[in-house]
Amino acid sequence: MSSPIPGYRTLIRLAIPVILANAAVPLLGLADTAVIGRTGDAAALGAIALGSLVFSFLYWGFGFLRMGTTGFTAQAAGAGDMPEVRAAFARALLMGLAIGLGLILLQWPLRLGALSLLNGSDAVELGVQQYFQVRIWGAPATLGMFALLGVLIGLGHTRQLLWLQLFLNGLNLSLDILFVAGFGWGVRGIALGTVIAEWTSLALGLWMVLRLIRPAPGDTAPLWPWALLKVRALWWRTLRANADIMWRTLLLLAGFALFADQGARFGDDTLAANHILLQFISLSAFFLDGYAYVVESQVGRAMGARQPLWFRLVIVRSTMLAAATALVLALLVWLPGPWFIDMLTTAAGVRETARLYLPWAAVYVLCSFAAFQLDGIFIGTTTSRPMRDATGASLLLFMLALWLLVPLYGNHGLWLAFIGFVVARGLTLGAFLPLLYRRVQR
Repeated sequence: MSSPIPGYRTLIRLAIPVILANAAVPLLGLADTAVIGRTGDAAALGAIALGSLVFSFLYWGFGFLRMGTTGFTAQAAGAGDMPEVRAAFARALLMGLAIGLGLILLQWPLRLGALSLLNGSDAVELGVQQYFQVRIWGAPATLGMFALLGVLIGLGHTRQLLWLQLFLNGLNLSLDILFVAGFGWGVRGIALGTVIAEWTSLALGLWMVLRLIRPAPGDTAPLWPWALLKVRALWWRTLRANADIMWRTLLLLAGFALFADQGARFGDDTLAANHILLQFISLSAFFLDGYAYVVESQVGRAMGARQPLWFRLVIVRSTMLAAATALVLALLVWLPGPWFIDMLTTAAGVRETARLYLPWAAVYVLCSFAAFQLDGIFIGTTTSRPMRDATGASLLLFMLALWLLVPLYGNHGLWLAFIGFVVARGLTLGAFLPLLYRRVQR
């Protein structure tokens, strides 16, 4: 199966909806905060902040449902194997629903574990408990949505991805206003609005995806390929890839946790300043993830179609766009960065400290595009074990750098080690890239 090799304009067109969809997520968080903040209840506001954090970390660990589905879907689509596209989606959807049901069944120990790690007042912890008891019922829908998003990205339908995300956020916000401002349900209202929006969006997403992958007129293949779903080897392939991606995610999370823990040892001003600078890095990730998602789809389709030229050119072109974007983002962090810092905090000590370390954040953004791109390339080709191994090796190098640099240079050493962490991820993954070129040429 051949396909036109996308040019720079096409890659940008595919990336823009992803960037907008990514940006909609934190905007919804701000909207939730504004809705509950209008009640004047500080404990409720703290409960929403901590409760949302708990579910963000919980669901982040299952991000493999989205990433693995993207790779398998893209490769099957590139090979023109639509029954396998439907089977890959069905496997991911069933896994997501099953894991979500498991989280509901385990909600009591999960809630106790989360509350034991939080350091809030009694009123805040009570609010977190109320939020958790409602929000957990959306777990199957959230994890099922991961499968839907994986299919949409794998097939290159990023515009539908944006519309689905906007529907989810718009409905969620409307329900939050109704339940909190209208009915006065507080924390429970915020959680209930999210759960209803998640299940409704899952239904809409299923309708969208099934329209895209249903058999063409005259095609006698079933919509649900039960024969493929019974093949154990395909399930084991999916589980192995997902397990590797999950370990990669946990190792990556450990690196960020180490950065936060080390920063906390330098005092409140430094901890707060590092947190502000991490917000700049997170914002830049929305843009760089756009190209990473696009390259996931394109390299997977190229591998499925056995098109080495398509494979090579889409990597080169998307990486050049990502590098140019990273340069622009780094300049935006560095030059108007002091103004952004002043907008985010009025504390003089935090402002001064954040300005001192601002250049390091700009350098991090500039150096991070390679890791984003390579993650996308390996996800799209479902070559997951190198991702796990490269992240593990990079984490060990990060820990060594912390041991050597932090005692000598303090928070400057911490930032230098952190930049080394993202650079090491790019270099170690890049070392496996020739393996992928050999695979696509077979």
